[in-house]
Amino acid sequence: MSLLSSLSELWAYVTLGATSIITEEAAPVLSGFAAHQRHLSAVTAAVACALGSWAGDIVLYEIGRRRSSFLIRRWPKLEPSIQKLLAVVRRHPWRASLLVRYAYGARFLLPVTCGVAHLPFATYVIGSGISAWTWSILFTAVGWGFGQSAVLLLGHIRRYEDILALVLVLLVLAIVFVVQARNQARVADEIEGT
Repeated sequence: MSLLSSLSELWAYVTLGATSIITEEAAPVLSGFAAHQRHLSAVTAAVACALGSWAGDIVLYEIGRRRSSFLIRRWPKLEPSIQKLLAVVRRHPWRASLLVRYAYGARFLLPVTCGVAHLPFATYVIGSGISAWTWSILFTAVGWGFGQSAVLLLGHIRRYEDILALVLVLLVLAIVFVVQARNQARVADEIEGT
């Protein structure tokens, strides 16, 4: 293996780890698929995703612990959600830590709320670590398992590329039209209100 290909592979793992907190399930599933195609190591990809998401969850915890008043001042609409989650986190601190990666719809807010609740750091780190590792292994395995199915599906999709591209363009245009109409209506309402 050449130095350039080694650096390329290393960069892939670093990218998977760094983006897994944002891309969520896409990172381990795609890494599992890439491992199935023998582009990456499944174990190393799962480790990269687990470490990246775990580190991100710890950063969000620290933001909640140290900067919660700033967050609520900056984004006041977060406060009702944080208050709801806060009651749950205080009743079930260990469970809340374990659910950090699996809390669909609250993946950013739950770690922040754990910090706001001043959960003991060790409890949070252990719980969120278990959550990150099991989540990464599970979704990397899903990507690996569906690797062959994905290859077959992509083969079928290639037959309809032109139609799918046209549908995608029309969908994007429709979204742009709806957003523009809503913005114009909002501006008209603001002008009438003044």
